[in-house]
Amino acid sequence: MPASVHELTLLADQLKLSLLERQRAVSMSLEPEKYDADITRSLTSLQEGIQEAQSGQPYSDDAEESTELAQLRKQFSEFYSQFYGTVPPSFESGGSDRQPEESHLQAAQRRPSQAQRSKSVRFHDNPSVDDETNDPVAQANRAALWSNQERYRDEPAGPDQSGMDNQQIHAYHTQRLQEQDEDLDTLGQSISRQRVLGMQMGEELDDQNALLDDVESGVDRHSGTLDRARKRLGNVARKSKDNWNWVTIGILICILVLLIILLN
Repeated sequence: MPASVHELTLLADQLKLSLLERQRAVSMSLEPEKYDADITRSLTSLQEGIQEAQSGQPYSDDAEESTELAQLRKQFSEFYSQFYGTVPPSFESGGSDRQPEESHLQAAQRRPSQAQRSKSVRFHDNPSVDDETNDPVAQANRAALWSNQERYRDEPAGPDQSGMDNQQIHAYHTQRLQEQDEDLDTLGQSISRQRVLGMQMGEELDDQNALLDDVESGVDRHSGTLDRARKRLGNVARKSKDNWNWVTIGILICILVLLIILLN
């Protein structure tokens, strides 16, 4: 069943993320080879899906689908050039492009073993200069270790342009400029979203400050009410203390009157 344009778009997004992860691994001197097999399979699936969609396009009059297919072809060319460093193959029906892709897949699968062999460096607690000098394996490991050292670059090195003609070089630089424009557009959209989020956070903070002001005014009102009640209780207690002697005398008189009545 041919893949839909929406599925191909999702596959292209996943492939872009995989390429970004591989680029990050290369910049951090990690092992980017673990991404090669998945990226190669994704490139093959994307190319086959685009070819199947193109084969059914003459029977469709959907202009939007044609535009999306053109965008997918452009993305495939960018991904292919970024991964292989060569000009991508043309979208022709048939299996002419299958064999190069399989060879690329085999090359990508051989990369981890080569990287593993280049990293098999032996370490000793007490190294001896004579032993290392006389040991051809140690010399080969040391040469492989220093041959893999590269200077850090923010951007990965571009493909070798020595075998390209002027038209291919111009197409490559045009593609790079388009990628930079798209990256700048994405960055601008991200900054716009962050600005909107910042404004929303500012409005939320203003609302929270207003709520805090209301709570503070309510606390002040309740504090005033409690102070007035405390003063009234103090006045009642003070008056009761002042009149306590008269209250005691009155109680004693009542008791005396009751005793006189009972005794008579």
